[in-house]
Order: sequence, then structure tokens, then C-alpha cells
Amino acid sequence: MDYEQNQQNDQNEQNEQIVTKNAVKHQEPEEESKIRDVKGLAGKIIFLLAVIMSLFHFYTAGFGILVAHHQRAVHLGFVFALGFLLYPATQRASKQRIPWYDWILAGAGVMVNSYIIIFYDEIVRRGGLPTDLDMVMGVIAILLVLELTRRAIGWPLVIIASTALLYGYLGYMIPGDLGHVGYSVHRLVNQMFMTTEGIYGIPIGVSATFVFAFILFGAFLEKTGVGQFFIDLAFSVAGTMRGGPAKGAVLASGFMGSISGSSIANTVTTGAFTIPLMKRIGYKPTFAGAVEASASTGGQILPPIMGAAAFIMAEFTGIPYVRIILAALIPALIYYLGVLTMVHLEAVKQGLKGLPRAELPSFKGVMKDGFHLLAPLVAIIVLLVQGMTPLRAAFFAIILAVVACVIRKHTRVSLWDIIEAFEVGAKKAVSVATACACAGIIVGVVTLTGLGLAFAGAIVSIAGGYLLPTLILTMIASLILGLGLPTTAKYIILATMAAPALTALDVNLLAAHLFVLYCGVDADVTPPVGLAAYAGAGIAGGNAFVTGINALKLGIAGFIIPIVFAVDHTLLFIDATAPGMALAIITACIGVVGLSGAVMGYMITHAKIHDRILMLFSALTLLVPGLLSDFGGLIFFGMALLIQYRRQKYEKTLEDQSVSA
Repeated sequence: MDYEQNQQNDQNEQNEQIVTKNAVKHQEPEEESKIRDVKGLAGKIIFLLAVIMSLFHFYTAGFGILVAHHQRAVHLGFVFALGFLLYPATQRASKQRIPWYDWILAGAGVMVNSYIIIFYDEIVRRGGLPTDLDMVMGVIAILLVLELTRRAIGWPLVIIASTALLYGYLGYMIPGDLGHVGYSVHRLVNQMFMTTEGIYGIPIGVSATFVFAFILFGAFLEKTGVGQFFIDLAFSVAGTMRGGPAKGAVLASGFMGSISGSSIANTVTTGAFTIPLMKRIGYKPTFAGAVEASASTGGQILPPIMGAAAFIMAEFTGIPYVRIILAALIPALIYYLGVLTMVHLEAVKQGLKGLPRAELPSFKGVMKDGFHLLAPLVAIIVLLVQGMTPLRAAFFAIILAVVACVIRKHTRVSLWDIIEAFEVGAKKAVSVATACACAGIIVGVVTLTGLGLAFAGAIVSIAGGYLLPTLILTMIASLILGLGLPTTAKYIILATMAAPALTALDVNLLAAHLFVLYCGVDADVTPPVGLAAYAGAGIAGGNAFVTGINALKLGIAGFIIPIVFAVDHTLLFIDATAPGMALAIITACIGVVGLSGAVMGYMITHAKIHDRILMLFSALTLLVPGLLSDFGGLIFFGMALLIQYRRQKYEKTLEDQSVSA
């Protein structure tokens, strides 16, 4: 009877695995679950708008973009039209029909952007002297941005943008260095609507070019099956190891996270497959959800795409895109080493095994069936390294993605699949573009009032002009400002307000911007508002707060590594020699392993408090660049290992004596 019951349980688990694996192909990211699913004529209009929007951006990527203000106005016009038709006013509203007022809002969005295009020459000639009609259009545009942001992103970004506008108007009432003369409604509306310093500023400009092109590229990769290929590849490599599903989840989420541009979306899509498998081999739900959240969040700092932040960073800093992804590579890999090490230590501590080889895809089989799907990813990296602009590289990569999948029968897509990829790309871009437009309001106010420099000056002043306290205060500010925001929006805000605090103390410009990106992304796994962790908890069925704590522990390296490369830029390939770079990488890797042991309370065997303190000291000293600190860190690490080894030997002796007795 027990044997039959066990057989039935095994069969149920296998069925669950198969169902989950199939479901992941159709799992929608959290933000996409908010959108309407409209049929009939309205559905056809949405479909047509989405396809035309993608075709416009695809064409301009390959054959040249319009004048900056025109390109951005056309882009935002499509975003308004699609956004108000896709996102209902409330979550309780029907997702099967579009109310009359949303058609009006969509039309108003097209109207204000058409106004910019039609009267562009007159607006330029007026040069900062807006008419009453300009003001009306500007106010409508600002209200539309705030409302669509509320629907697509949520209240946090709307509150920040609204506060920024109030700050711009009421600055004369604020005492101290953060106060300013205050600006009239006319001046604020002119800044937001009539110039390229507000809504139509750099954020929406990047969204209208690089970001949209890579979102579209990601949509084509999904349609051609690259997402499932990455998951199968990761599990074929790591599935049989100790805690194999968790290690496979880390690898798969790293691959997908860089492309997806959203920690939460990636947690939901890959987590639908990986989390049930982690629970199956014995990981607790709160740990399984945390693994997926921390790995998915790491994808936002992993080249080559870095959740689209790399493109915006290139525009903000003037640093070439290829230089940015090269600098980001080693810190991101060290972050993932930390996550993988903790996952392994937890598996050893709990005595967990991997999955049977028979239940996993073979590496040879996966590569044989899908190696050609890697061609567009390889091509885009090669094109970027050779100096092609990201926009053009994405254009050719999309074409190659289609060519690659049609050359073999089992991956071949139809013309309709290609059209659907255009539709999906546009729909996915709406939330990102909306966040960029709203962030443009914040950037516009910061630029107009000088708040960024004042905020940076306040941080430096509180820190007494010392670098380490400034880094810690900037990290805290970045975590707070990054709560609840998508990657692109949080980076834009932090680059404007927090990064100047670091550059004021002569931190390298690239290091400063990578620092605030890391800290902002870490907010996705930081309680009490770790949205990626909450998404993982929802799938795993575990307590959300405990999942957040576990995700914070797994991603702890993400809080230390940016401090390391802000103090010493060696890991970023800045002012580094080959021997110095090699030593920095090796010691940083050992340091992250020591940090993992200290956090998990296990290395060779269960660690006591003094073992953990030794491992923590070794981690901190090894991560700090310098021969003296490295030497001290290695001594601490060696002492911890020796104590662990002797305790393991003693425990084994006691166990043997107990067995023999």
C-alpha cells in the first residue's frame, strides 16, 4: 500500500512538473496581468496600434530616427493611445471592455503629442514664451502622464513626481539649502512640455530609441523560444547537482533577467517553473521564492542589457555603452557567485540532492536543438563591440532572430508569429515608456531647481565630507528612492539626485552611476517593499516578509560590492593593470564565499558564532582592495576553515563512536 502511494505521489510530482513547464511558456509578467484582454473591434484597434507602433520604431532603428522632439512625441503619442486602452482605471474595472472616457483619454494623448509635431516650428520660434493654448496642452500632457503612470506603474512614482512639481512651485517656502526661489505654473509647464528637459527629456528619448528596440528584440527572442532554451540549458547543466533546481533557477534567471528589464516580471515568468522544482527537492517555500527573487534582481545589473539601464546610463554620462557593460561584468558575476554559493551551502546544510538525470533535458540535446537561437545574442554583442550603435545593433539582431528560427523546422515561426511579436513588444514597452515620461517630470524639476546638487551637498555635509559615510548614506537614500519603482525609473531618479553626491567626492563618474544602479535595484529584495521577493513568495506560497529577509541575505553581496568598486575602481577595469585586476577578482571571489558562509552559518559544517565572525572579517577584508587587507583576509579565512575542518572531524568521530556503541 505504501509503495503504491509513493508511486502515485511521484507520478503527481512529475505531472506537476510537466504542467508547470508548459505553463511557463505562457506565464505573463505581473505588469502584463494588469492589462485588458479586449475582443472585437476594440481588440483589433489595439492590435493594429501596437503593430504600427513597433513598425515605426523598427523602421527608425534601421533607417534613421526623426528630429528628437518629433521622435519622442510620436513615441509618447503611441504610448498614451495604447496605455489608456490597455490599462483600466482600477483593478476592479472590467478587462473585457473599454469605457468611453478611456477612448477620450487616449485621443487626448494623441492630440497633445500631435500639437508638438504640428506646431513645432512655432514653438521653437517662441523660445520660452508659451501661449495660453500651449499651457492648456501642457497641463493636459502632465495630467495624462501622471494618470497613466498610476495605472501602469502604481502610486509611488506618481507621488514622487507630484511632490517634485509641488517642490518646484513652493520651493520659496522651504528653508535651508534645499529651498529655492519658486517657479510659476507657466514656467513649470513650459519646462515639462515645451522643452526637451521635462516629459520629452532624455528618459523618454532613450525609451523612444534604444529601450524600445531592445524590448522589441526581447519579444522576438521570446517568440522564437529563447526563454525556454535558457531554462532548459540551465537545468541541463545544474539540475543534478546538490540543490540543482535552485542553481538552475539562478542561472536561468540571470540569463532572462538581463533581457526582461524587470525583476518582478522575471521572477514571475521563470519562477513559475523553477520554484515548484526547488520545493520538490526540499527547499522551504520562503527560501525557494527568495532564490528566484534574488537571481532575477541580479539580472538588472548583468550585461549586456542590464534591464535597459545601460542605455540610459550611456546617455546620462556620455560614456560608450560597450564601456559600461564591460565595467559592469565582473561585479555582476561576483554577485551571482555569492547567490550560487549560498544556495549550495543551504543544500548541503539541509542534505538536499538534485533531480534525477532522467527527468532533465540533456545538455547535448538542448544545444543540438537550440544552438542556432543564440545567434542573435552573439551577433548583438559582436556588433556592439565593433562600435555599432545599440539602436542599429538591435535592428540587425531582430532580423537575425527571425532568420535564425526559420532555418530549422522545429523552431520555425510563421508570419503571424512575427506580427504577434511586434504586438507584444509594443505592449511591453508601454509601462517602461510611461515610467520614463513620469521620471522626466522629476528630472525636469531637479534640473530647473538645482535640487540634485543641493541633495548631494546635503548628503556630503551630513557625512562630514568622508567617502565611506557618504557611500552608506547614498545607499540608504537610493534604497528609499528606489522602493516600488521599475529599474529604468529608479535609475533615472538616482542618477539625477544621488550620483552627484559621489562625484562631488571625486568618485569616478561610471563607478558613481553603477553604484546608485546597484543600490536602487537592491530595493527589489529589501523589506518591507521588496516587490520581487513578494512576487516569489506569491508563487512559492511562503510568508512574504520572511521571503524578503531570505532574498536580502542571498543578495547581500549586492550591498557590499558597489562600496568596493566605488572606493577602488579595479573591478570596473578602470585604472587597472592585468596583475592587479586578477588579484582583485580572486580575492573578491574568496571574500564573497566567506560572506556566504557567514550569512548562511555553514561552510564545511555548521558554524558557531565565532566561525561566522571570522568569515565575516575575512569577507570584508578580502573585498577591500590592497595587499595588506588581502593578506589579513586570507589569514582570517584560513582560520575559519581550519576551525570548521577540525569541528567536522570531531563531529564525525563522535558519530562513529555512537554507531559502534
